[in-house]
Amino acid sequence: MIDRLHAVALGLVQGLTEFLPVSSSAHLALMPWLFGWPDPGLAFDVALHLGTLAALLAYYWRDWVEMVASLFNRNGGQRHLLLLLIVASIPGAVFGVLLEKRAETTFRSPALIAVALAALGVALWWADKHSDESREIGEIGLRDAILIGLSQALALIPGVSRSGITITAARALGIRRQDAANFSFLMATPIIAGAGLLKAHEMAHAASAGALAAGFVAATLAGFLAISALVRYVRTRSYVPFSLYRIALAALVIVIFATSE
Repeated sequence: MIDRLHAVALGLVQGLTEFLPVSSSAHLALMPWLFGWPDPGLAFDVALHLGTLAALLAYYWRDWVEMVASLFNRNGGQRHLLLLLIVASIPGAVFGVLLEKRAETTFRSPALIAVALAALGVALWWADKHSDESREIGEIGLRDAILIGLSQALALIPGVSRSGITITAARALGIRRQDAANFSFLMATPIIAGAGLLKAHEMAHAASAGALAAGFVAATLAGFLAISALVRYVRTRSYVPFSLYRIALAALVIVIFATSE
């Protein structure tokens, strides 16, 4: 088990990169590899994901309250959005169960991570550059939700990024930058909740409750900051800096991987 300092560092990285379209799984897989840190273990991974879930609920709690309330009132718009989020979550959940073991082993090669980082960086740049700002979140249809949900399955490969691939898909469908981010983050809530709660029992066997708590708090605070910052940023700016960062990180990983052989 890692110590509290490493726990805070990984928690900050998880919180920031879970919501910025740069791939949290890539960063969390690369950090121990680059710095020679021990594997933090499954219990710590669960704690970090529960931290990002807490950040999502803290930021979007009003939206979720309105969507749940829409089941009992006449707010058709929020009820429609809830249906879309349910539909969009199904493909990711199905593929997550089917490919869980492979995602934790085969998919964690640094070379594969570098390719995924670069490829999604180019795809995000292209989708953001060539799509207009014509569609709002209320105009997302069932077909859009299915396509965005299917794209989320690719996030099982470290380096792809769950937020990155869903935002890219939403932008390719002509959804506004800010609404693409909001739909991606709302869509993350049931996926992260399901994955975290299914494995929450692992935390009972953890050796260091202090490290788990430190990672959880760091991930929550960093995640909330990342969500609010990105939603504000893309109101007036593009996703290009994130594309460039992904490509630069991919190049760095390739260089380190090649020189360490």
